[in-house]
Amino acid sequence: MGFLLEKCTFRPYNQEILDSCEPFDCGNSDLNGFFSKDVIKYTSELLGKSYCFTLDENPKVIVCAFTVSNDSIKVQTLPNSRKKKVTKRIPREKETRSYPSVLIGRLGVNKNFGRLGVGSDLMDFIKSWFVHPGNKTGCRFIVVDSYNTPKPLLYYTNNGFEPLFSTEEQEKEAMNLPLDKPLKTRLLYFDLILLKIEEQTE
Repeated sequence: MGFLLEKCTFRPYNQEILDSCEPFDCGNSDLNGFFSKDVIKYTSELLGKSYCFTLDENPKVIVCAFTVSNDSIKVQTLPNSRKKKVTKRIPREKETRSYPSVLIGRLGVNKNFGRLGVGSDLMDFIKSWFVHPGNKTGCRFIVVDSYNTPKPLLYYTNNGFEPLFSTEEQEKEAMNLPLDKPLKTRLLYFDLILLKIEEQTE
């Protein structure tokens, strides 16, 4: 797992973190604002849960943070070609209208730790977390609504995520968004069964 497991501690992102840690700065003002102003209310409203890794040698430093909540992939909203792609590893008898997922609502890495592989370490951690036997609910997919800009899209695709819709136009139509306006975010997904297959072949 590299840097995160060797040099950091996993913690809930709560009031204690806000009171004791330096302000989190991932270089994105929207994410910074959420983790400094909105995170506690978001948790108290049961909309999601946030977590972070702090640096062992200086626990006041938040190395990375993320928020997760329950979600689902509703395959009836997908074009047939995309539906087949998403469900190709699901046995036919298990076919249904939607499949349990976890949504990564927000994710950021401290801008001072950007070249240590922390982002990939964090995604590996999240993936393994939801296939662990201790996970209390079924979760087949990880879904993310990524900023539609090159850097975050490259991050997710490099970590095995695929677009839920093949084109931006297709996504706009499915989401009932104006076709003449830029798409601010893109939906991507990762099939957690790939980790199970990988474990079986090792």
